[in-house]
Amino acid sequence: MRQLILASASPRRADILKQLGLDFITQASQIDEQQVGLSLAPPAMVMELALNKARRVAESFDQALIIGADTIVVIEEEILGKPTSPEAAIAMLSRLNGKEHSVFTGLALVEIPGGRQTVSFAETKVQFRSLEPAEIANYVATGEPMDKAGAYGIQGKGAILVEKINGCYFNVVGLPVAKLITMLKEFGALIE
Repeated sequence: MRQLILASASPRRADILKQLGLDFITQASQIDEQQVGLSLAPPAMVMELALNKARRVAESFDQALIIGADTIVVIEEEILGKPTSPEAAIAMLSRLNGKEHSVFTGLALVEIPGGRQTVSFAETKVQFRSLEPAEIANYVATGEPMDKAGAYGIQGKGAILVEKINGCYFNVVGLPVAKLITMLKEFGALIE
């Protein structure tokens, strides 16, 4: 029986898989996310990063199905990764303030042995409400934004920033469930 591996240190992605009742283990990929050129279009960028993460983790196993994922936030063609400081988080949230942006998550599955693989992505549009500077500062002071693309977590306190979404909620959290389930079924990893 092959092991299902989540190639991510994200507790949010692991929580989603647990909610789905999947039996898996996690192993962080330890890849440099800056290696992928920012000149790529967002879908290509997140798919390449997701595939790189899954391939890196695949090197450590003999028989497994590895899930790789990568999420970015894009506003007006600017890619927002994870903030490097509270000041950077404030700048990102100020940029998103009152505007619509896109959240892209790339998904990759790599099967070992054999090397069979597939990649895909999901996009969700997120509209922030108009925020006062103090609201942004107070949210950043919670520490929640620091490990999240775009400096917010919709599943936590960051929910107060969001006015509406169009697309998959779980994509904004970091793992588009419907797309993942479809991909896992293609690999025979789910029993109906």
